[in-house]
Amino acid sequence: MKAKKICIVGASGKLGQYMIEHALAAGYQVSTVCREQSLPKIARFVGRIEMHAAPTDDADTIRQASQGCQAVLTVLVPWGMQRYASGTAQAVLNEAPEDARLIFSCGWHISLDGQDRYDWKLKAIVAVAGRIARWLRVVDIDDQVRATQQIFNSDRRWTVVRGSDLEEGDSEGLPVWSKHVGDPILASNRTRRTDFALFMVHAINDATLIQQAPAICSSKSESALRYSPQH
Repeated sequence: MKAKKICIVGASGKLGQYMIEHALAAGYQVSTVCREQSLPKIARFVGRIEMHAAPTDDADTIRQASQGCQAVLTVLVPWGMQRYASGTAQAVLNEAPEDARLIFSCGWHISLDGQDRYDWKLKAIVAVAGRIARWLRVVDIDDQVRATQQIFNSDRRWTVVRGSDLEEGDSEGLPVWSKHVGDPILASNRTRRTDFALFMVHAINDATLIQQAPAICSSKSESALRYSPQH
């Protein structure tokens, strides 16, 4: 039986590379999109994946790379001031196969329904870092907000996975999730980066996550162990 195929958009970053590893381990055929200058970062996967070299907001490349794919997993990175994140989101929404699961990554600062509760520290980081990054013309956090609003307004089969503070280290298993930042189970505010990627791949076949924006946290964190129904 032929393996099912997925596309990973923004595959060269740390999160994207972990997604490649998890997808291959799960038996998927993997097609990837990243900028040409970033191809060396995924060179170790040569011969095991398809590689498409182009900006992730290039519609023609997204169409070609995602052809025949069951799902498209996209890292929404708000680099620069050219609306890269919103352009990438729109390209995926427009060009991915009609029946594909569309799964996007972003941070806790994104809100689906406005009912998230943020502590002063996160608010300060987003406000100060956002202003500095825009001044340096390096990152446009507002564009990630625009990107996710485009997704939330779509009738596609999307999921927006919102990551807590990321750390390196061995896997602690599939993260727990909740609908709103500020819920007690998320209080520890930490997730292994490899487990963020694991949740992205898991979401492909989890119908309960369709048109949801789960906020995730490590299943081994103090808050998860205290408040998870499994404990």
